[in-house]
Amino acid sequence: MTVADHPRVAEVLAQLRAAGADGAADAVRELPDSAPTAAAAAAQLGVGVGAIANSLVFDVDGNPVMVMTSGAHRVDTGMVAGLLGVREVRRASPEFVRRHTGQAIGGVAPVGHPHPIGTLVDVELARHPVVWAAAGHPHTVFPTSYDELLAITAGTPAEVAAPFDPPAPAPDEARTP
Repeated sequence: MTVADHPRVAEVLAQLRAAGADGAADAVRELPDSAPTAAAAAAQLGVGVGAIANSLVFDVDGNPVMVMTSGAHRVDTGMVAGLLGVREVRRASPEFVRRHTGQAIGGVAPVGHPHPIGTLVDVELARHPVVWAAAGHPHTVFPTSYDELLAITAGTPAEVAAPFDPPAPAPDEARTP
């Protein structure tokens, strides 16, 4: 059995086809190495890390919430809690993720879960004509678009990370020679 034949990948493919994903269901790519991080996936695909759609599961009072974020972003849990109107959003344990998605961390797809999971989709991903998401196994990904990602997840567009603000140069660095 190849990784592409894995039952979790098969479930993701079935849900992509059922959702009418344009070509994504036929374009699952098997990576030579696992891709536990956005940087690892981007390196293997030859794309910028911002085009990787991380599927991050959070625990909100015992309920899962998925945040699809650009690989170039770090989710601000305070911002997400504010968007959801809850006090706290915690990173889920690997066991929690597997229980609610049926998939292992590093391969969590935006679809293919036993039950639908409420999803926020990082607006930063809209900057990329093609984004890559995990396909149910740490060695598989599929291409999609921001709009399609919103559609297949029934997701809500959201700003999930504070804008990057590079530090100001130190006083010595600010001087010109």
